[in-house]
Amino acid sequence: MADTSIKRGSNNLFADLGFPDAEERQTRLWLAYTINQALAGRGLTQAASAALLGITQPKVSALQRYKLEGFSLERLMGFLTSLDLDIEIVIRKKRRSHPTGQITVTAE
Repeated sequence: MADTSIKRGSNNLFADLGFPDAEERQTRLWLAYTINQALAGRGLTQAASAALLGITQPKVSALQRYKLEGFSLERLMGFLTSLDLDIEIVIRKKRRSHPTGQITVTAE
């Protein structure tokens, strides 16, 4: 009989699925989410969004569908500043409860 027990996941789906770059994937996802929220809030078309971000319309489509393979952290942060959003990076000692340091994205 198959094991049907339920396990509580972490706060990172990519880590739960075993991706070696889970922290980066989670960070890129949160940055993309924030970009998409900002674009939606402006009511821009994909063509207008592309012009504002300096990319093509198909790239905006990929971003809006969270197909993030072609987007680095730096590029996503550049999009955020193009949308008049500030980015603050804080570096501190890791929490005792975590075995390694973590990357966290918080959007206000």
